[in-house]
Amino acid sequence: MQSVRAFLLTGLSIVLLWGASLAGAQQITDEQRAFHDRWLATAQRAETVLNTKRASNASLEQLRTEIVEFRDTFNVSRTRNSDRIETLQSQLEALGPAPEDGASEVADIAQLRQRLNDQLDSLKVPEVISEEAYSRANGLISEIDSTIWERTKRELLSRGPSPLNLALWPEAYRESRLALLRLYHETVENFGIGAVRAQVQDRLPVIVILTVLGMVLLVKGKRWSDRVGNYLRSLGGAGSGVWTFVVSLTRILIPWIGVVFISFALQFTGILGVRGTLLVQQIPYLSAVFLSLDWIRRQIVSYAVLNDPEGPIATKATQYRIYVGLLAVFLILEELVRLFERIDNPSEGTLAVISFPLILVTGLVLLRMMRLRRSKFVEPDQFEEEEGHKVGFSSAIDLVQRVVYLLGIISPVLAAFGYVAAADAIVFPAVETIALMATVIILHRFATNLYGWISGKGEAAGDSLLIVVVGFVLTVLALPVLALIWGARSAELAEIWSTLMSGFDVGGIRISPTIFIVFAAVFTIGYTLTRLLQGGLRNSLLPKTRMDAGGQNAVVSGVGYIGIFFTALLAIISAGIDLTALGYVAGALSVGIGFGLQNIVSNFVSGIILLIERPISKDDWIDVNGQMGYVRDISVRSTRIETFDRTDVIVPNSDLISGTVTNFTRGNTVGRVIVPVGVAYGTDPRKVETILSEIANAHPMVLAHPAPSVVFQGFGADSLDFEIRAILRDVNWVLSVKSDMNYEISRRFVENGIDIPFAQRDIWLRNPEALSGNPTPEPDVAPQPARPPAIKPMDLTEADMGDGAGNGDDY
Repeated sequence: MQSVRAFLLTGLSIVLLWGASLAGAQQITDEQRAFHDRWLATAQRAETVLNTKRASNASLEQLRTEIVEFRDTFNVSRTRNSDRIETLQSQLEALGPAPEDGASEVADIAQLRQRLNDQLDSLKVPEVISEEAYSRANGLISEIDSTIWERTKRELLSRGPSPLNLALWPEAYRESRLALLRLYHETVENFGIGAVRAQVQDRLPVIVILTVLGMVLLVKGKRWSDRVGNYLRSLGGAGSGVWTFVVSLTRILIPWIGVVFISFALQFTGILGVRGTLLVQQIPYLSAVFLSLDWIRRQIVSYAVLNDPEGPIATKATQYRIYVGLLAVFLILEELVRLFERIDNPSEGTLAVISFPLILVTGLVLLRMMRLRRSKFVEPDQFEEEEGHKVGFSSAIDLVQRVVYLLGIISPVLAAFGYVAAADAIVFPAVETIALMATVIILHRFATNLYGWISGKGEAAGDSLLIVVVGFVLTVLALPVLALIWGARSAELAEIWSTLMSGFDVGGIRISPTIFIVFAAVFTIGYTLTRLLQGGLRNSLLPKTRMDAGGQNAVVSGVGYIGIFFTALLAIISAGIDLTALGYVAGALSVGIGFGLQNIVSNFVSGIILLIERPISKDDWIDVNGQMGYVRDISVRSTRIETFDRTDVIVPNSDLISGTVTNFTRGNTVGRVIVPVGVAYGTDPRKVETILSEIANAHPMVLAHPAPSVVFQGFGADSLDFEIRAILRDVNWVLSVKSDMNYEISRRFVENGIDIPFAQRDIWLRNPEALSGNPTPEPDVAPQPARPPAIKPMDLTEADMGDGAGNGDDY
């Protein structure tokens, strides 16, 4: 306690110092002083409660709520003067450093520096106090959460009396009967009071109206829902399942409103006692539990009948209706047991005996449902791969099935050994988890049907990106509900949400959902505007200029890169991210870029050079590293070339800058074609030259200036070699022109009796006797050195050449 008093005295001294420092600059108000006094009292009370450890969980929750309110105020106060402090610090930096070693300073500058320092100190003191109070509040909240968690854990892991102990049953019966009698006697006694009866008579018209409305809604709700459904179906969308879903909601909503009316009517009478009032107040919630589970059951069964009529859910729909109804009843009875515990505070043995049958039967029903259920809530072919492995929702549902099956076995066993609180905290949340998963799947299916109806895609809408995003959002929204089901406190979830919204400090950069949303929104808007500007330039402005297609593409690409760069920069600034911290990160990354990403950086720089210098442009015919084709796209990293066989080749930009590139259509499409041809020896060369000149001049793609020429290249091994050399209007037609000329050359040579020879070879055999098959016998004497044979070629016929078809190339 002495340490606590010392801490409080320190806090009071800081407050007094704050008030003194603000005198003449920023006076503290009476309201602020009263707020700090309340905070110090609340903090002292919280520390006392935590030290004694006697307060109930409800009291601790209430105390925690008060401290959270104080903490939120301090959180705002600690950054309230940040902008003003930053301005004053900038002013002091503008004055330069203060003189050292006792050196004098100009009086006016010294006065200004002192005034700025005083203002800076007066603004920093509230921030320091708020920061200290904020940290203290955070510490108290953490201690309260730890205390409640330790109590909950101790309660769940504590072993109580076993419900199988028969000695506890008479006491459980007596306490349960006594609770019902108390409820009955309270109601009878209240009705016997004259003032209550007079009150009932005065309120009788309202009571009757509420009761009649409630009964009408209960009786006529189904028929009215069908009429609403028929009207909605007449608007369109029949068969899509949209209006069927809406009608199913009205079928549970209308009866539930009727139950609420009847509940209000009973409470309005005033004849119920404390127990009766608490019980009637639970009726709307309990009816919502029953109707919701029945609605889930109807949706699952109807979907199964539609998509898997031979599956277990469709064929055993009656059994599922019974099982789901039992689970709903057991959930309602479990809530009544909790209400009985709060009102009459029964013994642990009584609670164990009352809860055990509910836990046992609920576990058995879960086991039975899991054994019956074999089909999925979703299409099997939608979430299964070809090998049969299950992915996505299907695998998650299978995992939940196995977990629920295990919990259905464990819970009754735990309860039998006395761990009734743990069993109760397992089996009923398992039921609620199944209901939550089924609800998410049903809502996802409804979103698919709705989008399919609106877009006209039908069942194909399930494969769209929007439906995947909707499924992700539904799953994220279900996580807090799932946490509450399994015992998480709403205060804990609020704390997590507050921490998430305040953000995290990563490397000096504050990351929070707000910053992310602002960044994403600004970047999306800037990116969209950039693309719109590119579209306007590409389709409207640039085509009206004299710039060629390659230049237009370069301008459009450059505008895109610059726009995206400035959009990202603007988004970072708008989100409030400090660019200085990003500069440090960029400096650290530069080392990795210099080593591991040098090829990527080289290609990036090369892409910029290509866009600026434009040695190649879109639709140019180029040849780079043996890859020939048309340039179809120049990006910042690579260039896409479409070859003549319609294959895309991705060439890094660095190869186009550092390598040798042949551009056949750079600047213009005029190019030369060379057509080689050979004629047999003995043909008149001038005649051949005349024929080839006529062929070249007659082709429409050949330019007259400069005129085509025929070149007598020389005497080949088998022919006299000529070439047609002509300049074409469009070099892109070079293959077609070459083919046309070859066809014409063949026709004209045949008409003029000019032969186009094929290759011929003379073959000389060193040992012709080997062909006769009679080897020379070995002499008996020592062999003498043989003379070299006479060099004389053999006389061969055409039959000896090749395959008999005159094809001498085979030899």
